[in-house]
Amino acid sequence: MKLRRASSVLAAAPPIAPRARRWAVSGGLIGGLTALLAFAPASWMARALADASQGRLLLAETRGSVWSGSGVLVLTGGTDSRDASRLPGRLEWTLGLQGLALQVQARQACCINGSLNLRIEPGLGRWRLALLDNAGGWTARWPAAWMSGLGTPWNTLQLGGGVRMSSQGLQLEWAQGRWIQTGRLELDFVNLASRVSPVAPLGSYRLTLAADPATAGVSTLQMQTLDGALQLSGQGTLSGGKARFQGSAQAAPGREAGLDNLLNIIGRREGGRSLISIG
Repeated sequence: MKLRRASSVLAAAPPIAPRARRWAVSGGLIGGLTALLAFAPASWMARALADASQGRLLLAETRGSVWSGSGVLVLTGGTDSRDASRLPGRLEWTLGLQGLALQVQARQACCINGSLNLRIEPGLGRWRLALLDNAGGWTARWPAAWMSGLGTPWNTLQLGGGVRMSSQGLQLEWAQGRWIQTGRLELDFVNLASRVSPVAPLGSYRLTLAADPATAGVSTLQMQTLDGALQLSGQGTLSGGKARFQGSAQAAPGREAGLDNLLNIIGRREGGRSLISIG
């Protein structure tokens, strides 16, 4: 009799309400997603960087999480490229939330001036990446030899010297399937040398990438010689991820000796000049 009464009570118990079941499932999913994000591996950061750079800038040997991790920066010529070159030491980063934006702080003893600070702001159908100005002037620098990882012609030139990066209010916004730049980025190539020329150093040069105020989505490129035996100049545009550049290289007066082979490699010869055309 007692067993029969207990069975009757259990049979009469009301079923769990559908709304309660939905809340339970939703809570489980939210909890699982939160845990997944909290312990997301650093390899997620590596995958995002590879996708954004079309496989040209990679993070290898990653450690830690996407929120606090490290890895080795590697330059390559892209998918299926056999060329690769790594920076010395490890890049360390922390990722945090600042309001609705993501704040990235990166440090690397060899190559970053203090810390490199990026702000990523997501939006509807668009997102913005801002490189915060460094109070110490230049933002990053690296050996020019690192660029050999990009393949031709860098692997042939085998550059020596260094590259120094600085920026002024640089922001990149992805909207309507294209990049829109504000601010400017400067790359100084300092005391360059090359294995194909006995002249060392060849000189120092500045490449400036600046937003074109007259045309949204188009940035201007300008190359100028700061000093040296090899004189470089030129200008062009960057739009939709594609660069167009027209320039020239020639020896400074009285410095022709030792530069002929290099001039033959970097462009099409026209008398004493070498014409450079990209895109």
